[in-house]
Amino acid sequence: MAEYDNGGMSSLELTETEYERTVESLRGTRLAGVTYYPLSCGDDGTEVEEWDFGVWHLPTMGVGLLAEDGTHYAAVWGSSFDYYGLELFRAPMSSHLTMIGEPGGSPAVVVTGHPSWAEFIGVPLTGAEIVWSEGDYGRRLPVAVELRSPTATAWLVAGCPTQWPPDGQFWLGTDDVMTVFTRELADAIHLPLEGKEGKREAASS
Repeated sequence: MAEYDNGGMSSLELTETEYERTVESLRGTRLAGVTYYPLSCGDDGTEVEEWDFGVWHLPTMGVGLLAEDGTHYAAVWGSSFDYYGLELFRAPMSSHLTMIGEPGGSPAVVVTGHPSWAEFIGVPLTGAEIVWSEGDYGRRLPVAVELRSPTATAWLVAGCPTQWPPDGQFWLGTDDVMTVFTRELADAIHLPLEGKEGKREAASS
C-alpha cells in the first residue's frame, strides 16, 4: 500500500503562557463541531486510515474544535517544549497542516455526531487542563489536554499505539495525536506521568 506524507505540518513555537491562555479560553465554551485529521492511505491516497478504536481514537495529524462563537482550535503534535507534545492553538487546522482533503494529504473527518463526542457538543465545557510531565533537561512537556463537560471527560493526547494493529500498549510523546474517552484508559497510560520522562514512555491498558 502506498504511503503519503499527509501534508506538511507547520509547528509554531508556543510558550507556556500562550498555551495556558488558550486552554483557559476553552473553559465555559460551547463546542459546535469536532473534526479529525487522520492519515490517508490507498493507491490514490484518498482512503481514510482506520481511526476509531472504541474508547480511543487515532486522528494522527490533529483534532479541530469549533466553538459556537466561531472560534477555531487546533490540537496538534509539536516540539515547543523539548520533545513532541500535545499543543493547542486558537487557529484553524489549515494554519498548521497543508493538503487537507487532497489526494495524499490528510482527510478532514467530521466527528461531531460521533457518540464519543456527543456529550461535549452544545454544552459549556466545565474544565480544560494541560496534563504536564517532566521532559528532558528539567523542562515540562505537555502530553495531553483534558476536556470536561458536565457528564464526560476526554483527553487529547500526543501518543500512538506501540504496534499495529494496536495491542493495548501505547507510546506517549510521539508525533501523533490520539483521543481517549475513559478514565480507566487514561489511568492505564499514566496521564499524568508524574516523575517520569516525557519521551516515549510505554504503557499498557
